[in-house]
Amino acid sequence: MAMKLKYLSSIAEDVVKRCAQTLEISEEKLVEDFERGWNPDTGNYCKNLVEFSSGKAVSEMCQNIEEGINNGTFSRLTYDMMLAWERPSYYDEADFMEPAAKEKEERKKITVNTTQEQEDIPLFYSDIMPLLVTNDPTVGEDAFVWLGSLVPLVADVANGRFTFESLTAPTGFRLHFPAYDMFLKEMDKCIRHLQKQATPNGVELADDEYILHVDGIASAQRVVRHIGTTSWPGRLTLTNYSLYFEASGVIKYDDALKIDLSKDVEQSVKPTATGPWGAQLFDKAIKHLGSKNSGRSEEIVLEFPELTSSTRRDHWLALIREIMFLHQFLSKYKIKCPIQTWEIHARTILGIIRLHAAREMLRISPPVPTKFLIFSLYNEIPKGDYVLEELSDSLKRVNSGHSCSASSILRSMNIFRTAVSDLKVEDENQTDNRVSVSDDSPSLESAIKQSREEEKKVLVAKATTEELKEEGVTDSVLVLTELLKPLKNVVPWIQEIFTWERPIITCAVLAACLIITYMEWVGKAAAAFLIWVIVKMLKAREKKINEKCNEIVISRASMASDQTTMESIVSAQHGLYTVHEMMQIANITMLKIWSILISKADKHANVVMVAMSGLAILLAVIPFKFFLMGLIVQSFTMTLKMSKSPGTGNRRLKEWWDSIPIVPIRVVDNLPNTDYAK
Repeated sequence: MAMKLKYLSSIAEDVVKRCAQTLEISEEKLVEDFERGWNPDTGNYCKNLVEFSSGKAVSEMCQNIEEGINNGTFSRLTYDMMLAWERPSYYDEADFMEPAAKEKEERKKITVNTTQEQEDIPLFYSDIMPLLVTNDPTVGEDAFVWLGSLVPLVADVANGRFTFESLTAPTGFRLHFPAYDMFLKEMDKCIRHLQKQATPNGVELADDEYILHVDGIASAQRVVRHIGTTSWPGRLTLTNYSLYFEASGVIKYDDALKIDLSKDVEQSVKPTATGPWGAQLFDKAIKHLGSKNSGRSEEIVLEFPELTSSTRRDHWLALIREIMFLHQFLSKYKIKCPIQTWEIHARTILGIIRLHAAREMLRISPPVPTKFLIFSLYNEIPKGDYVLEELSDSLKRVNSGHSCSASSILRSMNIFRTAVSDLKVEDENQTDNRVSVSDDSPSLESAIKQSREEEKKVLVAKATTEELKEEGVTDSVLVLTELLKPLKNVVPWIQEIFTWERPIITCAVLAACLIITYMEWVGKAAAAFLIWVIVKMLKAREKKINEKCNEIVISRASMASDQTTMESIVSAQHGLYTVHEMMQIANITMLKIWSILISKADKHANVVMVAMSGLAILLAVIPFKFFLMGLIVQSFTMTLKMSKSPGTGNRRLKEWWDSIPIVPIRVVDNLPNTDYAK
């Protein structure tokens, strides 16, 4: 044993010793317990020893976790556990010496090469974070997520990587101990703050219902409900089941209006704008709409007034959607077991508490809320439904009765009331004594990794469309007109055919259509057309048009100057916005198709060509009448109310479409003499 322990790094050796002290056993006894169940085939001895010792010690500390956070012992030991997990052996520690020596130089490079998005975020870090940054060893993403698998307090294995990115993006994606310690203490403050909140008037919360956020108390941060042309300020309270609004009275708040977020799976909440006489001037409100089946289909509009941004509105919108998605998740995957239900409730509550703590740390520039919320995150990013499916399966393998499970942590921090606490304790006696409390199976980790990679691709593709969306109405009309120019030659030709201006051509087309239809050659004709498109795409690739066509240049010379539109009627203004949005969508759609046709989006072009080749083969082999029958059946079945939500196929197609980048558009006054400028 002593021979093997000498290969431990200094930090790993110190962690093992302190874990033994926490467990009130000798270091030798702890190592003997580990070696008794250790298999040499499982991997690195030092790393496995650190994982075993940390798991045992964390389980002990979780029984009195609130005191450990307040006196700093929990944050110090768990942070050192992450350091030891990253560098468990002497050789690992040596490998970290060289990167640490280059850390200052790398930070300078990161600062210089920071993207515009990162530059907009770290205002807090540029002012206050230097006080929380030290030259001591720092922690990486993998260690942070590993700690989340032991104790889901600081992170959850489902979204721990996204949480880590949000917390450490301005510091080179490395976590420093002062920031980690402050984050835990802010979480403890948020929990104690929520415990002090008053129950909404006229409402008796259920035994398993807990207040997660309250707003509208301070006069500087009002919440206003709009009913027609009247406005009512009041207090807004969110729980893990419902949303309550209490209008302000003369002396006290009126009885609360309850919006149940748990039962109606078809209800929706979305951002909206408010203003006088119905004009949409201030984009700082949310609109909740229940389904017709719920018996309440009226719109409830709540505004969160702010001077500049809409940060409060976005924060509330994310929290409300998180609760709605939580109950949709439980309903979709039919999670009926009370223990599993409360475990996922607890993980959701902890995610909201992490978000509160992060907002307190980053007050000047709050983080993106969805990075801390499990269900809002994976309902937003590509292939997030795969992660949610794996998460539902992982609930069956999680030990909810363990002292470090999410529900046990909340119970030890005095959040859960008696009824829920008794339920957990009763089940704890029937569960085994496993150390791991969260499932970090390869399937879940693989789904998370795949989802992150897809999100990056979609963000890159969407970045190419942002400039086009910022254009004015005149430029949008100009782009649409220029993109439709190739059709100007086609439309007159079609008109000539149907108006019999060229009888010979008209007769030829008519005869061809009749023959194709009579002989059932529609499929073969379509297959020939698809093959023709593929040939054109291959020729475009062969000519390397995708490399030459880096942007589409459009001239304003033929267009009239911008004119100021004076709108006095709100409906006309709304109509103008609708037309503008439709033009932008049309422009983006045509540009995406153009990117595929010239193989600017090479991967998507290959997929399209392979798909069209397969479709051409099917159309050539299978009689087209069966396709017509399928289309007819599909047309009728689409109107049935058998499916109340879009299917996975539609979601995959949308994600694939969103990931297609477009050719940049540059609008100039005079058209340069280039081959591929339009």
